[in-house]
Amino acid sequence: MDRLTGILPVAPTPFHDDGSLDPEGMRRTCDFLIDAGVDAICILANYSEQFLLTDAEREETQKTALEQVAGRVPVIVTTSHFSTDIAVERAKSAEAMGASMLMMMPPYHGTGLRAGPEGIMEHFRAVSDAISIPIMVQDAPLSGVDLSVPLLVRMAKEIENVSYFKIECPFAADKLAALIEAGGEHIVGPFDGEEAVTLLADLDAGCTGTMTSGMFPDRIRPIVAEYLAGNTDSALGHWQACLPLINHENRQCGLRACKAVYKEGGIIGSDHVRHPLAPLSDRTRARLMSLARDLDILALTWGK
Repeated sequence: MDRLTGILPVAPTPFHDDGSLDPEGMRRTCDFLIDAGVDAICILANYSEQFLLTDAEREETQKTALEQVAGRVPVIVTTSHFSTDIAVERAKSAEAMGASMLMMMPPYHGTGLRAGPEGIMEHFRAVSDAISIPIMVQDAPLSGVDLSVPLLVRMAKEIENVSYFKIECPFAADKLAALIEAGGEHIVGPFDGEEAVTLLADLDAGCTGTMTSGMFPDRIRPIVAEYLAGNTDSALGHWQACLPLINHENRQCGLRACKAVYKEGGIIGSDHVRHPLAPLSDRTRARLMSLARDLDILALTWGK
């Protein structure tokens, strides 16, 4: 696989109204994202409701997505788990089915169970030793784990397949800049997340791509492409145009935004999220659709 840059959005996991998996919706989601010009697709991430899926549902979703994509773009499979043994088995399964990359958070369980630096090293090394594809380390506040720059650089230098990093903690730009400076050539793919709410600052810091939701990659991609091409003023203009929708998704909607827009545009048949997540309020949904229509995003018309 060539070095990944650009936009690597997280695909939602579609459900029917009764909460059961919607494989056809998953297939259409993959096709839409490819048509929207993504550089890769991430599945089974937090924005995919991975924490609400059974192991059997994970396997089915993984199989459906990888078969549908069929090598058209790389697929990143999230394989995070507190158990090292389970993380290893998930990683092996993902690679065997055709994943191009894994994404993993450090091992944690709630606020009281977290691995220390050596445990994190051992956890990621065990997964790396079991597979031959790159691993993206997800540094997100959700875990509550402090992944210091020295630890991340050590992981990149000492663990063979650790070479990509998704930095979405507070003050991400400063951390990205420090990581890139300290890690040098070992930091193959510095990415950000958080629905691109800090994307311009993160690009200034040296990140080479972003992992947003899958809601509107057609409008996010030009921000990264223009910036990496040296057209920083154009990139800024694209980002400023997207900011109201980015902010509404990030601060008001979360993972529900992508599903709501996909349903509105006929990509999926239901925007159901599993309990205890709650659906969007009518007020929040109305503002979401208004902002999405203002940007004329592809998801609103692709399925119609």
